[in-house]
Amino acid sequence: MSAARRAVVGLVAAVATAAARGGLDWQPPGGAAAWTRTNHRGEPVSLLEGPAVTAGVLAGVLVGGGARAAAATTVAVAGAGAFGLVDDLREDTATRTKGLRGHLGALTRGQLTTGALKVLGIGVSALAAAALAPPGGGTAARPVTRVVDTLASAALVAGTANLVNLLDLRPGRALKAASLVALPLVGTAGGAPACAVLGAASTAIEADLAESDMLGDSGANALGAALGTAVVLGTPRPVRLAALGVVVGLTLASEKVSFTRVIERTPVLRDLDAWGRRPPAPRTGTGATT
Repeated sequence: MSAARRAVVGLVAAVATAAARGGLDWQPPGGAAAWTRTNHRGEPVSLLEGPAVTAGVLAGVLVGGGARAAAATTVAVAGAGAFGLVDDLREDTATRTKGLRGHLGALTRGQLTTGALKVLGIGVSALAAAALAPPGGGTAARPVTRVVDTLASAALVAGTANLVNLLDLRPGRALKAASLVALPLVGTAGGAPACAVLGAASTAIEADLAESDMLGDSGANALGAALGTAVVLGTPRPVRLAALGVVVGLTLASEKVSFTRVIERTPVLRDLDAWGRRPPAPRTGTGATT
């Protein structure tokens, strides 16, 4: 894909994200209250950013060229965004279950939570996307190798979708992380989804940092699925397997360790995480002056 085409993909994704967000704000399906949540400060924040980012990434990918690559990314992103949206809007907050282990545990007890439905749905869409995607580094020579590659790629797409969602706990964090991962993929065969992620993120970041919008499961899962597909399309098998190992390792670590605490204790990560964000609210009762 030429540099001009990559620029077009990013621009289309950025414009489509802005257009979708404006349209949704003008007439939110079900009313604005259905999309309003409370953020970490206890302030109202809109989930409309999620479907807008999903739409922007999809629009960018569709002009990126390469029928199989576009089809694979579309399936991955649309599935992740749609099932994430179900979890955003239909989650039973009275019996809220947290974490991958929690949702799968509920499933083994015969309870299908919206989170478990999301895990299953994203898994199926990731498998379909991996089957459609021409693997980076060439096509596997033997059918058995191709099957193993497809399963590993599906795990990478689904795992990355989940991992980006785990980062969406503070304003701008998931968008910054997704953009940093997308940058080195721009010049590969996975350049279309990578550029689409960058374009959509460039539009969404202002409202996200201002804490008026948040990605929610829909937007974060969609960005992660696009990144995972970009890695599948643009890197050889050893890199894909290494990436899968990192994603699995971080996901398992998230069950025991708080990413937010790790970031706050690491100066470089803390500064990057705080860049562009509103300062923390002053603590009361500590003798602070106004």
